[in-house]
Amino acid sequence: MKKKYTFLSFCMTLFCIGAAAYSLYSYINNTWLVVPPSYILLLVAILAFCFAVAGMMKEEGYWWAIIRSWLVLILSALTSTALLLVLLFTSVFSFGGNTHIKTVSSPDETYTINFYRWDAGAAGSFGVRGELNGPLWFKKRIYYQDRAEQVEVEWESNDSVSINNHILKLDEGDTYGYQ
Repeated sequence: MKKKYTFLSFCMTLFCIGAAAYSLYSYINNTWLVVPPSYILLLVAILAFCFAVAGMMKEEGYWWAIIRSWLVLILSALTSTALLLVLLFTSVFSFGGNTHIKTVSSPDETYTINFYRWDAGAAGSFGVRGELNGPLWFKKRIYYQDRAEQVEVEWESNDSVSINNHILKLDEGDTYGYQ
């Protein structure tokens, strides 16, 4: 039974590492963000650490089984710590950074876009960002404009939207302001 705890902990830790890596990739390349929020990944990582500890208790057997259990324990502890630091870092440095402006939906209610105003303070710039909502927690950043405080949205059709006179065809995956 202890081996199953160790294996489950290992799989959960690999899931957390892979999901965090994809989240970073999605943030850099502005693709669909399909991984759960950071706090969910942190809970899974902590649960993986608990399973690793349960697998370590009274570990008996060959030396490679003991080494395997210790490696899984260390890997899950490092993953939990890293995700906790990321969550703390993002929560501390995002205070007052984003303000929700409005939410708009397409005429047929297929697409929903949330608009946020962001301000980096004295050391940075300000602007407007639009995120297209998907199912569950999925979202994609589709609009980004520096030095804008307001957003004017007008739907051209069910899948085409004009944001501050920039037309985006959502069914084709158009974005504005992102490279």
